[in-house]
Amino acid sequence: MAVNPLKSKPHLVKDFWPRFKRGAVVIIIVLQLLILVALAALLTTSGFFDDNPLGFAATLVAQSVLGIVASVVIYHLVARPMKHLLSALVHVAGEPTNIAPPNPNETRFEKNGFKPVLQTIYQLASDVKDPIEEGAQSAQSAIGPQAQITQPSVQSVLSSALDQAICGFVVLNQQHQIIYASKAAPLKVDTNGVQSLDLIFNDNDTIETWWAECEQTAVHAEKTWPRIPNKLPNEEDRRFFDVIATYNKGTESEMVITLIDRTHLYEVGEAELDFIAFAAHELRGPITVIRGYIDVLSDELSTVLQEDQKELFRRLAVSANRLSGYINNILNTSRYDRRHLRMHLAETTVNAVYDTIRDDMSLRASSQNRMLSVSIPEGLPTIAADTASLGEVFGNLIDNAIKYSNEGGAIEVNAASKGDFVEWIVSDHGIGMPASVVSNLFQKFYRSHRSRETVAGTGIGLYISKAIVESHGGSISVRSEDGRGSTFIVSLPTYKTVADKLKAGNNGNETLISSEGSWIKNHNMYRG
Repeated sequence: MAVNPLKSKPHLVKDFWPRFKRGAVVIIIVLQLLILVALAALLTTSGFFDDNPLGFAATLVAQSVLGIVASVVIYHLVARPMKHLLSALVHVAGEPTNIAPPNPNETRFEKNGFKPVLQTIYQLASDVKDPIEEGAQSAQSAIGPQAQITQPSVQSVLSSALDQAICGFVVLNQQHQIIYASKAAPLKVDTNGVQSLDLIFNDNDTIETWWAECEQTAVHAEKTWPRIPNKLPNEEDRRFFDVIATYNKGTESEMVITLIDRTHLYEVGEAELDFIAFAAHELRGPITVIRGYIDVLSDELSTVLQEDQKELFRRLAVSANRLSGYINNILNTSRYDRRHLRMHLAETTVNAVYDTIRDDMSLRASSQNRMLSVSIPEGLPTIAADTASLGEVFGNLIDNAIKYSNEGGAIEVNAASKGDFVEWIVSDHGIGMPASVVSNLFQKFYRSHRSRETVAGTGIGLYISKAIVESHGGSISVRSEDGRGSTFIVSLPTYKTVADKLKAGNNGNETLISSEGSWIKNHNMYRG
């Protein structure tokens, strides 16, 4: 593997520009002073100062002004190309910087002749050679000097080979125009005859939006979009692709896209998701009606019911709410796996989020004979949250603590500020979990052998909770000891630390997630 010589230097490339700039300014000032001293000495020796002191002073001032102007002009003419050159080298070297790499396609670089310099730097820095050129060289060396093979024939061979491949290949130039596409690539043609990819991306996460970001921030970059369909549900010939895009700034083939057909893997899952979503949706209506009747009857009969009968209604309400929660989890799982779940993050507090589930949690705890203690300090920093989704997370954790606690057990809920994060902590003193269970706890549909025997559930509550939390840019962790209880910790970034990212994404979580290394972003089912 070739080593980038720029990275082996003891000093960073980006450190050169400040030193060069300071050195150039010092040299200009020193030269100006030397010229002034020499001029003053010459004029004094010639007697000009004695004869005309005002003229002497005016001469020195005029020379100083002209010298400064000339120096500034020369400095900009010489130093500005140096600055762009070093900026390009900084990005090629992979050093962290806030300065956007110079774009060789800008008009000013074409006018001053600097475009080919930048293109050469970017081209030399690329570790990937042009496959057609490489194939031609390999073929020529293999057949020897006696035989001749022309470049067009090699291109046709490679093109034919790519057309026979299962994967699709698309190459776009600097103007975002398709210059090559293999037969397996899904394409569409508009009324003007312009080709484009026939894929359905999330509106906020397309190849074009990512390309625009790369043009401002990167020289080389790569990104993968899993499970991208070419048609809407229920349309014929629907296919699913894993899309891999590679960006090389300033090259003729600036964007190379590989499309891996995963239809045979994803279409089975689509049928399952269709059934899950349909079943959950059909169950949701009757459960909502049942919950409504229970609430109405409980209120209407409150004056005539005895205490044991009232307790029965409370238990019915808790069971109906729990069943409704199961259905919501199933629906959310389907949405996550299909990448259809959207979140709107707004500034709020953990206390405000908990207020949305406070009554329900109190009822669940009392009906199960558990002691629920909630302590949320005043003055905690605000967070960015989708209140309904995050409330579901808080409710899941408290409900789990209730279910896995012993009769009369205590559940403690706390919140605290920790640096740039606000922590939500749920602790119980129940049955706890061994390490083997903890390591698999957030997998979809996972339930330990003991929990399946003792507690009803679907095994997707924590899967959804982790997805929601990390879609907020946070994290969720657990500490547990078998027979001693468990503690779940949700860590959420404060609003001030993510406000800029949210504004860039219109308060959706797409910008926040794309800039973080979150679990849900890297999950093979995630999209937006």
